Amino acid sequence: MDHDERRRKLTEQRRIEVGDYPPGSMLPSENQLINEFGVSRPTVVAALRVLREQGWVESQQGKGRFVRGRPAVAGAEQPRPGQAYLTAPETASPDEVVHAGAVAVPNRIAALLDLSPGSKAFLRRRVIGKGGEPTEVVSTWVPLDIAEGTALTQEQPLEQGLREHLQSRKGVRFDHVVEQITARMPAAEEAKQLGMPKSAPLLVVYGAVRDAAGKALAAVEVLLPADRHELQDVYPFT
Repeated sequence: MDHDERRRKLTEQRRIEVGDYPPGSMLPSENQLINEFGVSRPTVVAALRVLREQGWVESQQGKGRFVRGRPAVAGAEQPRPGQAYLTAPETASPDEVVHAGAVAVPNRIAALLDLSPGSKAFLRRRVIGKGGEPTEVVSTWVPLDIAEGTALTQEQPLEQGLREHLQSRKGVRFDHVVEQITARMPAAEEAKQLGMPKSAPLLVVYGAVRDAAGKALAAVEVLLPADRHELQDVYPFT
């Protein structure tokens, strides 16, 4: 979405939020919006499409577009677990880098990165704490050619998120994340890092980061002790 589309969408969204367009009311026609804002028809159409997809308005064939009101999920949207650790600066939370170097990747990570079993990738592993206690272990694998020439090798937490850092250093652009959530028992080293009993299960979030062409750019694994975390999602019916 370009700047004009975003501005147009946010303006109409704000009018719905403050009650200028109450639920059930009809939105102005495309021609009226074009004349009011002095933008092109494709810009208006694109902005209205986003409002419809997000649940702010609905289209009734032969009648026009009507306001549905503020979607229940509009204020509840939050980054998925994998996305949060790919975008937030490492300095945003208490963080200890426990590994930074090239390693042979596990089979599951190899599949996420489209690598052959036994291939190497750069691993950056962090233990994140809260209230003085470790709460999660975040491991990020990056193909060697992408990791080369970056600051991923440093032991100090990065002041940028991984997405921003790789975009500025390597020119790669994250387009989407394929996220999977599973559960398993912790390995001995994982239980030690997280200060948890070996008998307690882990929630494990895997995220495969790809560009718009589908090329693998990174993979992330987040280990969450199941007795300390719960995962919540909010989504509309479609």
